[in-house]
Amino acid sequence: MTDSDAPSIRETLTNATQRLLDSRCAAGHWEGQLSSSALSTATAIFALSLFEPHTPENARERLRWLIVGGVKWLVHYQNTDGGWGDTVISKSNISTTALCWAALGHAGETACDAVQSAEQWLNRAAGSLDRTILAKAIIARYGKDHTFSVPILTMCALAGRLGEGRDAWKLIPQLPFELAACPQKWFQWLRLPVVSYALPALIAIGQVRHHHRPSRNPIARTTRRLTIARTLRVLKRIQPTGGGFLEATPLTSFVAMSLIGSGQARHPVVMKAVEFLVRSVRDDGSWPIDTNLATWLTTLSINALGPIEKLAMSEGDRERLFNWLLHQQYRQVHPYTNAPPGAWAWTDLPGGVPDADDTAGALLAIWNLGIRSDRATDAVQAGISWLINLQNSDGGIPTFCRGWGNLPFDRSGPDLSAHALHAMNVWDTAMPEKLRYRIAHSRLAAIKYLARHQHPDGSWLPLWFGNEHAEGETNPLYGTTRVLMALGTDPSQHDSPMTLKAVAWLLAAQNRDGSWGGNKDVPGSIEETSLALTALCPFREKLGEPRKHAIHAALAAGGNWLVKATKGGTVFPAS
Repeated sequence: MTDSDAPSIRETLTNATQRLLDSRCAAGHWEGQLSSSALSTATAIFALSLFEPHTPENARERLRWLIVGGVKWLVHYQNTDGGWGDTVISKSNISTTALCWAALGHAGETACDAVQSAEQWLNRAAGSLDRTILAKAIIARYGKDHTFSVPILTMCALAGRLGEGRDAWKLIPQLPFELAACPQKWFQWLRLPVVSYALPALIAIGQVRHHHRPSRNPIARTTRRLTIARTLRVLKRIQPTGGGFLEATPLTSFVAMSLIGSGQARHPVVMKAVEFLVRSVRDDGSWPIDTNLATWLTTLSINALGPIEKLAMSEGDRERLFNWLLHQQYRQVHPYTNAPPGAWAWTDLPGGVPDADDTAGALLAIWNLGIRSDRATDAVQAGISWLINLQNSDGGIPTFCRGWGNLPFDRSGPDLSAHALHAMNVWDTAMPEKLRYRIAHSRLAAIKYLARHQHPDGSWLPLWFGNEHAEGETNPLYGTTRVLMALGTDPSQHDSPMTLKAVAWLLAAQNRDGSWGGNKDVPGSIEETSLALTALCPFREKLGEPRKHAIHAALAAGGNWLVKATKGGTVFPAS
């Protein structure tokens, strides 16, 4: 396609808008489809293989068929270097490769070539297949946070990859599952070694480690033995009705395999977890990392349509989306995290957990739908109050729970804080005076938090998003654009030093072809380029020369790149 043949920005926008509207499900909202995951597939087939001997003969054929299908999918999508990554187009990493190695080794001779290739990759990545060296490499990837390393090592131990008997468990840190017997409000002071959303893993994996290698300390050993039944009751109470913890295949699989591995294969939690896994498999034999992100995708879609939504959607469509969003708002205390009412999760399914990012996204979506009513006001006030109550003492916003500052994914995050700030800014003047007073105090604390956490080069690192092509697999593009989107809705910050430094970083991070990646000199993507353009747009007429000229030039180059990358808004390959 020559430049003269290229569609215009307006034509691309029209095509992309129609493509987005056509992507709605029958109920009128968006569900999308998460990519298939080698990590999810490996953990699912391993959990099912452990459960298979405990099922009636007439039910085993179905499980066996699922296991064989998963093995074939893993073998087919093994990377040429012998490892596996987070998706079928991702680089190999030690976590996913170790789990696939464990699952396929347990599956038997049908995958022997794939297992051998995986062992060669692990040998190169860890330095040796020696169990001590491999365990240290996996633990080193996550540091003090045991949320990921301990489940990975537990599955390796259950699969016989770390040796036999008691010695196989020596390298796995003991998770203090007995602490789950304490009142939930104590958790933020107990300094748990896993993040707030991983309580099911704490209980189940802690129990299987205790089962195979109980502590030599008589007090610890007795305490754990006496709290097994009580913590299992906690686990049963917080299991969603659909059986899937967080609607996530890996977490649900780790819980199931751990309970099976500790002699509790017929426990009700295992039965519901297995039902969830059987129900979640795809036709090609794979599993996704999570069932769906319906709420997240719906709010992203509404907010993307933004200023043109009245033209793009009928009043009836907007009303249906509004009602659907309000139906997703939690109106009771959540049994999992003890979160108060008022927030949203990422999914409309029972395994979701209220969180800051989705709550901010929902508040912005309600604003963009343009529906103003008592119901809307009540929902928005509850959502904003929830975000303010979640705010940490450092002024930042965490994901799920206030005060859980011990581990990375429970800390305040610039992206989360900015998203919440963005939502509060747009709704501020429509709120009652008492809530506006609280918003003002929350905003001031959040701005101070963002100023403290801005990097010297002007960027911010997000909590939840990375880029495997960037140094350290970080994504300052995502973090910086999220913050700039929020600052763009606050006139007092339009020419602040913090904003000017961030704009300068973003302009400097643009690639020569007009695109943006996760960091400077990282290959561009449709997603990251779109975020950069969205973040720069509010400042295109608000900053003086030469910044104004530079922003206009960056917008033009980025817009033209998007036209070509999407073929005029007709194709959207994921990255």
